[in-house]
Order: sequence, then C-alpha cells, then structure tokens
Amino acid sequence: MLLDPDTENDVAYELCQLLGRAILPIRRTDAGPADGGRDEGTAFFFTGQGREYLLTADALTHAPAGEIGLRASVTEPAGVSADAVALPDYAARWHHRGDLGVAVMPTGGLHEHADGEGWRWRTQQVPDGIAADRDAIARIGVEPGSAIVLAHGAGADGARPLEVAIERVARVGDAVRITVELPLGYVGAPVFGVQAGDGEVGLRCLGLVLPARDGGHPLATFDRIREAVAAV
Repeated sequence: MLLDPDTENDVAYELCQLLGRAILPIRRTDAGPADGGRDEGTAFFFTGQGREYLLTADALTHAPAGEIGLRASVTEPAGVSADAVALPDYAARWHHRGDLGVAVMPTGGLHEHADGEGWRWRTQQVPDGIAADRDAIARIGVEPGSAIVLAHGAGADGARPLEVAIERVARVGDAVRITVELPLGYVGAPVFGVQAGDGEVGLRCLGLVLPARDGGHPLATFDRIREAVAAV
C-alpha cells in the first residue's frame, strides 16, 4: 500500500517508539578501516515460537570476530555495560541460511553475557504477530508501496545512529525488493509496510534487507525467515 507522505511520517514515528529498541548495530571487527563501512550492518530482536532471536543478513556474519553495538537505551542499569558486546567466535554464534540470505542467533548467550557483566538487556522485539505471512507477501505487487526501514547507519566518524528510511517496495520477478540502494549499515535491517487484507489495514514486518543488487535491495521475506527460525 502506498501511503501519503504525512501518514508515512506518522507510521515511521510510531515504529521508532514501538520498536526502536529492537534494532542493534553489528559489525565485523577484523575488517579494518579500509573496508569503508561495508561490513557494518543492522540486526534486530524477533520473538517467535515462544523464544527470542537476533536476525540479520547472512552476508554480514561470516567473520571470525565481530561485535553487537549497545545504546544506553537498550541496557540497564545505566552506565554499567560497555559500548558493545564483543564476539570473538562471531561466525559460530549464528545459524546460517545462505539459501535464504538470513542468519539467526538465539539470544540466550547474550543474556548470559549481560548477567555476567552485571547488567540487563532492556529491549523491544519484533513480534511474530506482525511478521508477514505467506498471504501478506503474496499481496505485494509490481506497483510500489510504502516501505519503512529501521536501521543503524554508518557514519564516516564511526557513529552508528538509529535512522529511519522511507522508501518503496515492489515485486520484481520472483523477488520482493526495495527499489533504491540504501546507505551503509542498512543491510540486515527490518522492513515494514502497511497492508490491507481481510477488511482491515495492518502494519507488517515484511522481512529484512539483503545486500544491494541491480540498483536496489532484495528482501528476505518473513514467510521464508520463519523456516530459518523454526530450524534453529
């Protein structure tokens, strides 16, 4: 569904309030500055089947060392946690589904890490109830609709601010795509749309951003992401 600009802005604002603390910056830490931010990405918390997971694009997770960035708003008590959770066994932490482009990490180890350091996660999660099912994905057509991306950008000074991009999503052949290339740091981020179905309009998390190709970004859609989560 294509929304008018004012409605897009309203939805984006509400998403930041409801799900801003579900979004985390991730990066590989063995890359060095010459990589120019290409190994910076975004991950997000998702709850399904009674468990919590961290989801991102698989292309970001094949590295021997990495880290998950922390904002002050996602931990408590204040001032106790470091700026990031270092993961020296980065690739091994993820369940890799290269065929879908998705990587899944159960979050039990992250909570254990926080307990050991004397702090707690204070996060939000994308709930399974708003994740798009097969019918919702099938309704995405060739006409562009509104797409809202919550991500951590990658600034030239190393900053990873939480950002919102309002773009367009459409079906191109067999793929669902964001129709433009997104800034550095957006790969792995969740993408939201508003859809009409069964007589009502509802917010749906369509999937997550995969690496750019052919002037835009294919999405790993949630009808397939559920397969990856169920197998973990």
